Amino acid sequence: MDAINDIGGPAQPLLTVRGLQKHFPLKKDPLGRGGGVVRAVDGVDFEVLKGETLGVVGESGCGKSTTARLLMQLIAPTAGEVIFDGRAVGGRDLPLKEFRRRVQMVFQDSYASLNPRLTIEDSVAFGPQVHGVARNEAVHRARDLLARVGLEPQRFAERYPHELSGGQRQRVNIARALALQPRMVILDEAVSALDKSVEAQVINLLLDLKAEFGLTYLFISHDLNVVRYMSDRVMVMYLGQVAEIGSSNALYEAPAHPYTRALLSSMPSMDPDHRTEEAALAGDPPNPINPPSGCRFHPRCALAAPVCSQRVPARVVAGAQQAVSCLIHEPGSGHPMARALAQAA
Repeated sequence: MDAINDIGGPAQPLLTVRGLQKHFPLKKDPLGRGGGVVRAVDGVDFEVLKGETLGVVGESGCGKSTTARLLMQLIAPTAGEVIFDGRAVGGRDLPLKEFRRRVQMVFQDSYASLNPRLTIEDSVAFGPQVHGVARNEAVHRARDLLARVGLEPQRFAERYPHELSGGQRQRVNIARALALQPRMVILDEAVSALDKSVEAQVINLLLDLKAEFGLTYLFISHDLNVVRYMSDRVMVMYLGQVAEIGSSNALYEAPAHPYTRALLSSMPSMDPDHRTEEAALAGDPPNPINPPSGCRFHPRCALAAPVCSQRVPARVVAGAQQAVSCLIHEPGSGHPMARALAQAA
């Protein structure tokens, strides 16, 4: 279901991404062999609506975390455009410093994200001070946020990161992200390193903070169950491209892309009658240095036809709340199942 704004209509895009690419060049050896580029992110287009949580899933190496770092300009994109609330990021329209005050990020490694020489209070207060907030006000804001994420300031403010557990450190990182009063938070595997009991607490904390502060989330995770619980919409990535995007309920109940179906079939089930006994996918993802022609998923797809290796699929509407890049759903693509769908319609 689309996010809804406060007057009851469909939400407008807060973040728009067009043609985002990141190609990492490879060095040649002394004999001149090698070279080329790793196509980590290769033409990604999507929108994040105001007030929603957009989940991002896919196998390791599909480009999820690289996309997040590109959005924050932690690495420079090879090509593409990022627009935040109607303003182009990185130019005169919206300088990076202002953009990073409005959009914050929480990383997977809760310890490496914190300066070991700063107290918890100073870590949270540091960002506002960089952006011109007075020291006293920044400390007051830090203590207030520590209390809101469940860390009593009297006990935790003067501690150092090594004195906290993983879950407590991640709460500090969340408080630090909120200290600049952002409109959007990118959560890159923010709960993946936590044990399950702590993970559940942090997930519920994130949902409470989203409602309290009116936040928009981009939630990246490999845990499909957590993504479904957290997300209004879900984007599925494969080998640096978007395979499918749609509402969480529609995508989980009726996935349109064969890769999405394979991913969802890998979810563990407690029901003995619904346990997977055969691998949904064979082999590893192809080499991003030399990706397959046509549809990048066709070497592993059980429904592939000869046309899949020759033609790059366009993103087409599949159902009321989904868009998919697959020739099966593209009218006139030449795939046998596309003809069958057209005749049935």
